[in-house]
Amino acid sequence: MKRLTLYLFRHLAVATVFVTAGLTLVIWLTQSLRLLEIVVDGGAPVYLFLQLMLVTLPTFLSIVLPISLLAAVLFTYNRLTMDSELVVMRSAGLGPWGLAKPALILALLVTMIGYGLTLYLAPAAHRELSRLESLAKSEFSTVFLREGVFNEAGDGVTVYVRRRMPDGELQGLLIHDTRVPGKPVTINADRGMTVEGEAGTRVVVFDGNRQEVDLATGRMSQLYFDRYAVDLRIFEKQFAERVPDARERSTAELLHAADDPDLLPFKSRLTAELHQRYTSPIFALGFTMMGVAILLVGEFNRRGQSRRIVAAVAGVLVLQSAALGITNLAVNNNAFIPLLYVVVAVPLAVGAFLMIGQRLRGGRASRFQPTAG
Repeated sequence: MKRLTLYLFRHLAVATVFVTAGLTLVIWLTQSLRLLEIVVDGGAPVYLFLQLMLVTLPTFLSIVLPISLLAAVLFTYNRLTMDSELVVMRSAGLGPWGLAKPALILALLVTMIGYGLTLYLAPAAHRELSRLESLAKSEFSTVFLREGVFNEAGDGVTVYVRRRMPDGELQGLLIHDTRVPGKPVTINADRGMTVEGEAGTRVVVFDGNRQEVDLATGRMSQLYFDRYAVDLRIFEKQFAERVPDARERSTAELLHAADDPDLLPFKSRLTAELHQRYTSPIFALGFTMMGVAILLVGEFNRRGQSRRIVAAVAGVLVLQSAALGITNLAVNNNAFIPLLYVVVAVPLAVGAFLMIGQRLRGGRASRFQPTAG
């Protein structure tokens, strides 16, 4: 029995690793399209892009793992059914609970990993991701100036760049600054570049003119220059004043949010985030329980169990959608939080009902009724 359990556990673990790796690569590719702009457009070093890619991993791995585990369970048990290996295992004395044991053990391990991710690693990763994005947008702010379009570089600042050179030089610059009320400034320059100094990041422009209009008097002053420094450190101010998102806060902060007067306006959102962290890892155990119950109870068919697999996948989609919708509702109204626990309990209840009900309907022999074909 131990050998059969280890045999099943090994196949399930290998399948889970491969499915997780595949889904992770797909999500990474979609994330890289946004982050790659930092490197492709010039200005930010490659190592910063690699750091950004790395810290995104824990933020979605907690969602990927339960789905990967369910996919591994459905694939493994369906393949064993089609190869008649489950027939041999049942003949050796393994009932549905014995066959489900390796999957449930693996599900418990994945659930513990999920709690480690959601309670500790994911919040830290969100904080580091925000920090790196802030660093990129403050120290390499010209990376976000697109060619041939009017870029909103902050409140009251619009920048147009005709062309960006491979070395980071900007050609054909037009900067319109309305940060000073009643005195808009327009700067035209042939070229410019980013300069790092003690005062921070600035854009130095060359060979152009600066026009300032006093709307109160209608007078315009104009200055021709060979070299002029333009303060574009808008991103530094924006990110310094940004309130950390609920996903970036540690679990300890969420637990004691009610004790901090500064966090009272965000209490509802923080409470919803806390309970979402408590409930989401349980899906790994619930999905597995539901998956093995759907595949292992009832009649056996060597042609496979495609209908049952479709039913399991449909159930997962409905539950995940419900959890996402309830989480969004709970952000505005904490009265919906108990529904999060109901949703994660549903697959556990369905799986336990099917497995226990099968045992009550008959002994081990009655649970295995081959069908023709």
